[in-house]
Amino acid sequence: MDFNLDKDLVFFDVEATGLNVIKDRIIQIGLIKYKKEGGEPIELEMLINPGIPISEESFAVHGISASDVANKPLFPHVAQEIFEFIGDSDLSGYNLNRFDVPILMEEFYRANISFDVNIRRIIDVQTIFYKMEPRTLVAAYKFYTGQKLVGAHDALEDVRATAAVLKGQLERYKDEDYETRDGQILEKPIRNDMAALYEFTNDKRTVDVTNRLKYDPNGEIVFNFGKYIGQPVGAVLSRDKQYFNWIQEKDFSIQVKETVKKILMDYEKERS
Repeated sequence: MDFNLDKDLVFFDVEATGLNVIKDRIIQIGLIKYKKEGGEPIELEMLINPGIPISEESFAVHGISASDVANKPLFPHVAQEIFEFIGDSDLSGYNLNRFDVPILMEEFYRANISFDVNIRRIIDVQTIFYKMEPRTLVAAYKFYTGQKLVGAHDALEDVRATAAVLKGQLERYKDEDYETRDGQILEKPIRNDMAALYEFTNDKRTVDVTNRLKYDPNGEIVFNFGKYIGQPVGAVLSRDKQYFNWIQEKDFSIQVKETVKKILMDYEKERS
């Protein structure tokens, strides 16, 4: 199928040092341009030296190390080439509204290039996917059982439907392997074994249900929010008791409050 275009369309994706569109930097960009007059699409790909460290979490996803980009150009040195490649094209990609477009705009701004998104249409493929394949219980029930859910949003009916969905998932995926984002293969993780399902559905990096605390790659509990994001909870709170009191007084979950309290006590006990 050829795209029906009234102007050029550029698909693009970036890899970055992290997930903060303001503070993080692009380390790789890939673009494919479809011309409105047709013909073979044009591709452009480059590695970019971000000038700042690459987070371990991001490296685990894309596998691009500091040494891979050490001798690559900084973004300002390639900004004009990327800008001219895009031109006045419309843009498309996966989840680009939340991440790729904002971080690219910030990079262009730092390179003193005005990248106006108002002159172009943005087509986010993820949005189409989510709208056409909604992740609701009603949609899941229909997908896994082939039936229409009657009585949705009645608590007991929803519970019955959820049990039916799990049974459908166990049957549908019983012989399927799963590939993680970093390329690891999990053999048949969806099986009629509650321990196995727990392992598959829970992120072991998460400490609390509100995701305010998490384990870093070394297994240490760090903050997942605020000015100390990524820093060890025990060490931070030991030197900043005011921050500890702030957490205890604000609208954090009781799980977070009790967890940081215990971490602080254990940390200071070990050093006493």
